Amino acid sequence: MKVINIVGGGSAGWMTAIYLNRYFNQARKNFSINVIESPDIGAIGVGEATVHSIRFFFAAMGLDEKELMAETNATVKTGIMFRNWKKPSGARVHEYFHPFDQQQPGGSIDISSAWLLSDRAGSERYDEAVSINSHLITDGLCPKALRSPDFGGVTPYGYHLDATLMGRFLRRKAVEAGVNHIEATVSDVVVGDGQIRSVVTDSGSISGDLFVDCTGFRGLLIDRLKADNWESFADALPCDKAVAIQRALPGDGRPRPYTVATALDHGWAWQIDLTSRQGCGYVYDSKRLTPSQAEAELRDFLGRDSEFLSCNHLDMRVGRRQDFWVGNCVAVGLAGGFIEPLESTGLHMIHLGVGLLATHLAGGMGVPPLREAYNAKMRGFYEDLKQFIVLHYALTDRDDTAFWRAAASTLSRCPWLEQQLRVWEHKICEHQDFAGSFASIFTDMNYRYVLYGMNRYPRLTMSLDERDSMGIFSRFSAQVGQVLPACQTHEHFLETVRQDMAGGDGVQ
Repeated sequence: MKVINIVGGGSAGWMTAIYLNRYFNQARKNFSINVIESPDIGAIGVGEATVHSIRFFFAAMGLDEKELMAETNATVKTGIMFRNWKKPSGARVHEYFHPFDQQQPGGSIDISSAWLLSDRAGSERYDEAVSINSHLITDGLCPKALRSPDFGGVTPYGYHLDATLMGRFLRRKAVEAGVNHIEATVSDVVVGDGQIRSVVTDSGSISGDLFVDCTGFRGLLIDRLKADNWESFADALPCDKAVAIQRALPGDGRPRPYTVATALDHGWAWQIDLTSRQGCGYVYDSKRLTPSQAEAELRDFLGRDSEFLSCNHLDMRVGRRQDFWVGNCVAVGLAGGFIEPLESTGLHMIHLGVGLLATHLAGGMGVPPLREAYNAKMRGFYEDLKQFIVLHYALTDRDDTAFWRAAASTLSRCPWLEQQLRVWEHKICEHQDFAGSFASIFTDMNYRYVLYGMNRYPRLTMSLDERDSMGIFSRFSAQVGQVLPACQTHEHFLETVRQDMAGGDGVQ
């Protein structure tokens, strides 16, 4: 029996454990899987927002959606509202929505081109013209219909959830499924012939065949096998610190089914609504702002009700490993890489890393071509994500602080993106533009929301038949009219989750 030791718990450790156990041990036990988790080292988690693909992970693990949501204080996420990323128009703050869906109601031309060729930009945002989710949030609705199955809805959606509670939930499910939980603190790593032989803990030495490093930014295991194995993204993404605050849900106390990302003077602030609270934070560039200044700016942004709330200061190591799999050690989660959380990709990258590990591990632990293929793919995934985040900064016209005046220069660190922006000045962004790329979640649909939300439109010279254009948008309006009446309010759906888990009959 081969032994897999996962060092570190939290989201990365327990997602890895439950996935590998489900993949390899469901029908027949191929591996003994241990999670070595220190009771003294807390997980880095201030509340998590996700992309919609995380539903596929939870569903594949055989989890119950309502149980998951109830135990993590989760809400539904339909997308991200970006505010203040460009100069205001008069007294109006610039904003656009990046949802998880885009509709194509048919016609001689795609709806994005039809919108660009019409004069609709003066009366509606791009997302309002092509996304049902954009209309759902206006009416306080979520994508769950009364009879939607677990992890299914009328449109794609993700979650806002408590990362610490999610780690505990997955730990319980993994242990119930046969994963061994070892509470111990690793004090040393024993290495020989380019392999990890064992880890030394306060409970004794633990040996194994494969070690998965989920120790966060410390990279406790992977660093012992290969030095100088980190590529920083600081030149392209300079935000390297965050300050976080948790507060009561503001206003009427109803959680919003979307994340808000507001650009501040030297970075941006997140607001994530759970059922129990709102998680807030400020991601900023420490070369331009001290922690105390960042804290003061965040409190000023949130208002007087945050004046006496405690906060948590976080260091972020933005970049990735050059090699994620070295010898018999694989780095997953923060130990492998980190991109600032602007598009909520933390759990997505864990999902990618462990899913890819499972398929490559099925071919053997010590096969060099498999390690090389794994490393190449993971490098590509992080590079692809880096350039998508850079896109948000590169399109700004803000010049009110040194941070924003320097933002556009980061584009030179992403040659492919720089070239594509020149191309997209004259044509729409389309699927074929990403052929051969490492796009894992963000493709033409997502780039369009950012490009056109930031008023970066191509100069199209063709004309469009007005009747054809009207037909496209009338069909989209009909789709919206059919879907919205079938959807529950966000508040109603969350109440049904609470009632069902409490043993009630739900809300009528």
